[in-house]
Amino acid sequence: MARPLTKRAPRGLKRMLSLREFEAALARLPRPARDYFRAGADDELTLADNPRAFERIKLLPRVLVDVSTRDLRCNVGGHELGLPVLVAPMAYQRLAHPKGELALARAAAAAGSLYVASTLSTFTLEEIAGVGGLRWFQVYVHKDREVTASLIRRAEAAGYSAIVLTVDVPVLGCRPNDLRNNFALPGGMTMANLAPYMARGQNATLAAFFASRHDASLCWDDLKWLRGLTGLPLWLKGILRPDDARRAARRGVEGIIVSNHGGRQLDTAPAALDALGAVAAAVKDTPLLLDGGVRRGTDIVKAMALGAQAVLVGRPFLWGLARAGEAGAARVFEILREEFDRALALCGCRSVNEIRADLLGRRAP
Repeated sequence: MARPLTKRAPRGLKRMLSLREFEAALARLPRPARDYFRAGADDELTLADNPRAFERIKLLPRVLVDVSTRDLRCNVGGHELGLPVLVAPMAYQRLAHPKGELALARAAAAAGSLYVASTLSTFTLEEIAGVGGLRWFQVYVHKDREVTASLIRRAEAAGYSAIVLTVDVPVLGCRPNDLRNNFALPGGMTMANLAPYMARGQNATLAAFFASRHDASLCWDDLKWLRGLTGLPLWLKGILRPDDARRAARRGVEGIIVSNHGGRQLDTAPAALDALGAVAAAVKDTPLLLDGGVRRGTDIVKAMALGAQAVLVGRPFLWGLARAGEAGAARVFEILREEFDRALALCGCRSVNEIRADLLGRRAP
C-alpha cells in the first residue's frame, strides 16, 4: 500500500482529487523548466492526442459481479508491483524540485511501484539506487559506445534489474520552446551520470548535446552488441509499429514499451494507445507496457484491456514534484491507486487478471 502522507504534507494536498489539478504547479517553475516539461514537438498534435486517445475508447462494465475484494497487484518483468503503474524515465527532475529523482524514487518505492531512471538524471544512478525499491535504467547509445557500456556496467553494479533502451531518438525532435529558450541546465545542476565522461564545466544545450554525442547509426544488429554488455533483461522503449515489434521479439528482447516519447519526437505520430492494439496482436508472447497520456485510473484499465501489462506515467509525477516534492508525487500515486481500484470495481473486475478486451466499447470518432 502507498505510504500515507505525513503531517508535514502541504495543506490542501489531500483535497487534490485528480492528476490534472497538479498541472498548475508548473507555473511555479522558471519558464525554461516549465516549457521543457510541458512541451511537445512541432505543433504538439501528438502531445495533445495521447490523452485524447483514452477519451475515444469507452468502457462496457460487467454487472452483478462480487467485487467486494479487489487485488491491484500485477507482475512486470518478474517483479510484483502494488499497482500496474511504473514511473517513466524523465530527464532533469531537479528542475521540478531540489530532491528531484530521489524524491520521486522514494515515492515509487513506498507505492510498491517501479522507478525507471533516466540516463539524463540530475542525481547519479548510484544515488538513486541508494533510495531502494525496484528500479530499471534507461539508456541512449552514445557515439562513444564505451560511455554507454560504462553506464550499463554501473547500473548492473548498482542493482538495477533491467535496461530500457530508448529507440525513437536517432535525432532530437524539434521542440520550439526549448530552442527559443536556448534551454540548458542552470548553474549548479548537471547531467550527473554523464559528468565523468564530459569535459569540465561542459553544460551544452540539450539540442547541442544530442547532436554532438548521440549515435544516430544505431540499428537492429546493434542489439547483439548491447546484449553482450550485460545479462540484464532488455526492454525497447519507443516502438509503435507491429513490424518493428516483431523484429524486437525475434531478437529476444524481454519486453516492449509502446511509446511516442510523450509527443516530444515525431509530431503526427499516432497516440501510443492507438498503436497498442496492433502491436499486441503482432507479438502475443512478448510483454508490453504502454507509455503516454495516462491521466486516470480508467486509462490504466483501457491500456491493459488492449494488451499492456501495466502503464508508465511521466508528466503527472513531475507536476506532483513541483507541487510538493515527495509528498506531491506520493499523492499522485494515491490518486491513481484510488481511481484504478474504483474502475476495477465498476467494471466488474476483482483483479488485473479479469481485465479483458470485452470491456472495451466502440471507439468514439
